[in-house]
Amino acid sequence: MRALRILLIFVVILGGLFVIADRVAVNFAEDEVADKVRSTENLASTPDVSINGFPFLTQVAGGELDDVEVGIDGYEASTGNGDEKIRIADLRADMKGVEFSGDYSSATAATATATVAYDELMKAAKSEPTDIAPGITAKVIGLSDGGNGKIKVSLQATVLGVELPKPVEVLSSVKVKDDDVEVVADGLPEIGGKQLAESRIRAITDFQQTIDELPGGIRLDKVEAAKDGVEITVKGSDVKLAG
Repeated sequence: MRALRILLIFVVILGGLFVIADRVAVNFAEDEVADKVRSTENLASTPDVSINGFPFLTQVAGGELDDVEVGIDGYEASTGNGDEKIRIADLRADMKGVEFSGDYSSATAATATATVAYDELMKAAKSEPTDIAPGITAKVIGLSDGGNGKIKVSLQATVLGVELPKPVEVLSSVKVKDDDVEVVADGLPEIGGKQLAESRIRAITDFQQTIDELPGGIRLDKVEAAKDGVEITVKGSDVKLAG
């Protein structure tokens, strides 16, 4: 019995040491991945990285990590308009099947969610007065949550030199088209008691915002209006985690 107790104590100690070694190794690996992502994407701050699954060391031995989560705050994506950038808040990527070859270089698949604030999306809207009819100009002065997945587009209109006392509001649908977030008005408003030519008013209400050069080559998949901005979902395969 004494020998059995000693054996059990030994097994418990050994198991505890393995858990400690496993956690030390995973923490080191998370720091390594975070540094590589920060360097590759030229980030101002180090992202949060979590390597899920236990034990970590057996995943390393198998050459592939099951699930790696990467969180990036304030990622600046390309708008396709020169050096102009669009800020993406709280980008959270979940990467599956990350190959382990000493540098955690790639993942077989990834999905991510993020938010683009309405003031960032405004960069693509017509914020300068534009002629939409004889004697009538309009410009976009704000975007907000219109409820039920819609965006509310607020227009400031001027009729014969007189600014209307209240903004003209238009509910719009939002969707992904190629690498763009596309905003399209569901209906056309009357301004100054006039029904305007569709092409003229849509030149103000409808617009597209390119969101390109996302981390690891992931691409836009879905978009939906929410309280603080548009919530986007991105995905990709054979994703470059760091290089």
